[in-house]
Amino acid sequence: MIIAAAQTVPVREDVITNLENHYKLIREASEYGVQLLVFPELSITGYERKLAPGVAFTPDDKRLNKLREMAEQHQMIIVAGAPVSIGGILFIGAFVIFPDGKSSLYTKQFLHDGEEQFFASSFDHDPVINLEGETIRLAICADIENKKHLEKAVGSGATLYLASIFYSPGGIEGAHQLLSRYAYAYHVAILMSNFGGDSWGSHSGGQSGFWNVEGEQVVKASASGEELVIAERVNGKWEGKVIQPHGKAI
Repeated sequence: MIIAAAQTVPVREDVITNLENHYKLIREASEYGVQLLVFPELSITGYERKLAPGVAFTPDDKRLNKLREMAEQHQMIIVAGAPVSIGGILFIGAFVIFPDGKSSLYTKQFLHDGEEQFFASSFDHDPVINLEGETIRLAICADIENKKHLEKAVGSGATLYLASIFYSPGGIEGAHQLLSRYAYAYHVAILMSNFGGDSWGSHSGGQSGFWNVEGEQVVKASASGEELVIAERVNGKWEGKVIQPHGKAI
């Protein structure tokens, strides 16, 4: 089983360019046999608050069609983020696009301070992904700060926790420590994807990574730049590597 986190550098107010970058990284990941690829929080638009309504997606948005085609073409589950409007209410969402053409939506459950002025939280969209014996649950950024979120995921049988985040250089080390503790305490593997460049006019801390169930960080990306963090389960043990797009493992 091979999974990956895409560490991206979003372009503000340019959904088309950001989608093109998703396509590029999906193609790159497919060359390494990746079966599931997760992007950072609001990856398609970059992190936004005030501007979010103008770039919001709908659950069946046609702008996702190319991602749907690529999921089928490369037999890959793709998790990509965007603001999502449902019934006139705006959520921070992650689209889960499956190789069979089906898709699901996850919505952020625990909002960061200030986000409640622009977004609603929701517990109604919380899909389960099953892949090669792993039961996978999702989280978006501040979700990971609430232990109840992980406990609910593990309580439902999760063996792998996917976190799409936007953490600053000052906060990413704390996130690493938290995810390591979670992985060890709850015996769950964790894959985390963070931006590798500015978003919302703020710096991001990069360092996307993967932790095994012993809480060990198997692999970690650089603090900045675009990279793929690949984790592969071989004979029950996780191994990792970092790929610079169109480059070699580092």
